[in-house]
Amino acid sequence: MQATKHLPREGALSRGAKPPGAPQPRRFDPRAMLSNTEMQAALGSGLIMLLAWAVGGWSQILSIVLYVISYTIGGWIKAKEGVETLIKERDLDVNLLMIAAALGAATIGYWNEGAMLIFIFALSGALESYTMERSKKDISSLMALKPATAVRIEQGAMNEVDIEQLSIGDLLLVRPGELIPADGLVCRGESAVDQSSITGESLPVEKSSGHEVFAGTVNGEGPLYIEVTKAAGNTLFARIIKMVEEAETEVPDSQRFIKRLEAVYARVVVGTTLVLMLAPPFLLDWSWSDTFYKAMVFLVVASPCALVSSIMPAMLSAISKSARKGILFKGGLHLENMARTAVVAFDKTGTLTEGVPQVTDFIAGEGYDERELLMVSASIENMSRHPLAEAIVRKAEEEGLELRGVQDSKSLTGWGIEGTVDGKSWRIGKSNLMDELSSSPVSVDLEQWMSTRRRLEGEGKTVSLIMDGEQIAGMIALQDSLRPQAEAAVRKLQQLGIKVAMLTGDRSATAEAIGAKTGVDLIFADLLPEDKVAHVQALREQYGHVVMVGDGVNDAPALATATVGLGMGMKGSGAALEIADVVLMNDNIEEIASTIALARRSQRIVKQNMIFAVTVIATLVISNLIQGIALPLGVVGHEGSTILVILNGLRLLR
Repeated sequence: MQATKHLPREGALSRGAKPPGAPQPRRFDPRAMLSNTEMQAALGSGLIMLLAWAVGGWSQILSIVLYVISYTIGGWIKAKEGVETLIKERDLDVNLLMIAAALGAATIGYWNEGAMLIFIFALSGALESYTMERSKKDISSLMALKPATAVRIEQGAMNEVDIEQLSIGDLLLVRPGELIPADGLVCRGESAVDQSSITGESLPVEKSSGHEVFAGTVNGEGPLYIEVTKAAGNTLFARIIKMVEEAETEVPDSQRFIKRLEAVYARVVVGTTLVLMLAPPFLLDWSWSDTFYKAMVFLVVASPCALVSSIMPAMLSAISKSARKGILFKGGLHLENMARTAVVAFDKTGTLTEGVPQVTDFIAGEGYDERELLMVSASIENMSRHPLAEAIVRKAEEEGLELRGVQDSKSLTGWGIEGTVDGKSWRIGKSNLMDELSSSPVSVDLEQWMSTRRRLEGEGKTVSLIMDGEQIAGMIALQDSLRPQAEAAVRKLQQLGIKVAMLTGDRSATAEAIGAKTGVDLIFADLLPEDKVAHVQALREQYGHVVMVGDGVNDAPALATATVGLGMGMKGSGAALEIADVVLMNDNIEEIASTIALARRSQRIVKQNMIFAVTVIATLVISNLIQGIALPLGVVGHEGSTILVILNGLRLLR
């Protein structure tokens, strides 16, 4: 916390409007379904159809009037969509086929059958529309959590401002129950923050001074003073909204194929219907009424409604379920690709590990005081922002050491850093310098130092040297701790028959040690960003579809090269999140296996739906041509199959 910040006393807090509270889990709500406009139109059409049937016995004219109203209410939306497709794209779609079939049934006196067709077709369309709305709400419900204003503290005074006016370094007050308006660090206060809207975590996370908080999350029971660290347009929340917008425009390959098939298939159905209406009276000596009736039945049962509805409800349900667990897909295409995963490749640092190295061993050479040497090392490393340097500084602070001033500090590219402390020059950097020193005499037992290095690297640690001139003064071993769920995440992937690879820029010994602890199948070490790309390409050629998991800028090229790039949302870099196809908002890599399993399940449901739809269409068409079936049976069989495939896709929402 900066010294210039002026914090009001606790008693000065004033309560605002009723807090919005945390977003609640979304469950099936019949009222939400009934509020859907298409559902209201479908149900209205059905009720008027029943009324028309009931009055048909005593007033034929009134019955027909009611049927016309039923047709209009139930078919208006679909007829409009069909006409727009015909005018804009100059193509036929399933909507026009159904309207034509209903009108055809009416022209030969089958008003009730036509109305039933309209009703069930409208009902299935409303169900699909509801599915899509429900899924989009599950993905983007956090958009409603976008805070509009923030309470900014300036010279001890509190002012309410638009979040667009916030700048990095501003001090904000967030009262209990309010939305946190910006990404930042807690300066003062303690509270449990509900992050479920972003990470999917079911329990609030305790926050206190120094902890990071995110825009769009809900403060708990205590006031928090937060220093803004990111502008409004660059927050984690803003990036998520951008991902959601991308997800709504992405269409899976299978759906594109069905849309192309629908256009061709619709023309074939119309052409065949015209042939069935004109040819049989001349070739088979059928009556014109029987011919027209069978043609109308064919038009109904041959339409691809169920086939068209086989994919998107299942896809959207799976994406929706993933979003509730904190996994955001940028479109159905990536869900489809993830189902085909053969290899999951992990970057090591920040993915399989926490990404925060810690000093595990500090060894002072003969004649050097350990605390004095640590103080000197931390003073010099304090000039650097490298993660290893920050770990050494943290170690000195934990030991209660006071850092000293450094003169002539200079970065040694590709090796380390040097500086002068109390008139004495020191260098700290990679231990590979020992390989060069072995060719010249030194004043310490070099073999002993090299033996120590081999032991430490064998334990998976990164080793740095402290050089006093040309003499080795000490050695520092650092290690990045494994994520608690890393081993379980790898094991679950392997249980799905997926190979697990680890790609890292670390030395082979460190990589082998981490690989042994996690149980990965393939280890690739000493890699530059372009090397990671080459290995991802090789894995794709050898095994097939590859999911790459990473969090840093150096992972971005590999994420783009993989079949599916999966970015870490909480600590991932902006570049990694931009390029990733899927974002793991809670950084829980254990969820990757369950996400792949869900993707595979969605693909199984899509296949079930498509096989079922084709089977029903073929059965009804053949039955109509060979023996003839009643129009009501054709309506129920065809539209019933459409409703069933939609409901089958909705199972994934459970």
